[in-house]
Amino acid sequence: MRSRYLATWATLPTLRTLDRKFQVEGPDQVWAGDITFIPMASGGFLYLAVILDLYSRRVVGWALADHMRSELVESALGMALGARVPAPNMLHHSDRGSQYASAAYRGKLAALGTQVSMSRRGNCYDNAVVESFNGTLKQELVHEARWTSYAEARAALHDYLEVFYNRTRLHSSLGYFSPADFEASRCAG
Repeated sequence: MRSRYLATWATLPTLRTLDRKFQVEGPDQVWAGDITFIPMASGGFLYLAVILDLYSRRVVGWALADHMRSELVESALGMALGARVPAPNMLHHSDRGSQYASAAYRGKLAALGTQVSMSRRGNCYDNAVVESFNGTLKQELVHEARWTSYAEARAALHDYLEVFYNRTRLHSSLGYFSPADFEASRCAG
């Protein structure tokens, strides 16, 4: 008889290789991902999956949907891979959500030769950089808005992530550079 038990974070081995080492020596060596909810005027929610490059804190991939299925994080990863080339043996860190633990997502990471790191169960501090990003996003954009449509929310998030956050917003952890300027100043040549 086949088991109907699905693999989730609870059945995965401990894969906490990032171990809260959030300072990275170069771009595309460590990517970290998470999902946050975006409230809508209707009372419902959209869900935003982001992938940050821990070197520059740049949002390298993101996806917005009305569900939290694994396709959401796969879309964010697809965007990141369309724009960046991961370093050999890149580390991908996330929480233990079922989306990140899914066979489809882990298969995509394995095909890239990517190492997988996951937070300890119930420990948001293991993914503190992305959790902090989500808090900043909500404070600077989401709490002030009540979008009435997916298109409206997506346009506002695109402007915030791609135009403001990545190119303009200064980060104390980057010596008061924006992620794009930090990368340009360190990776030129």
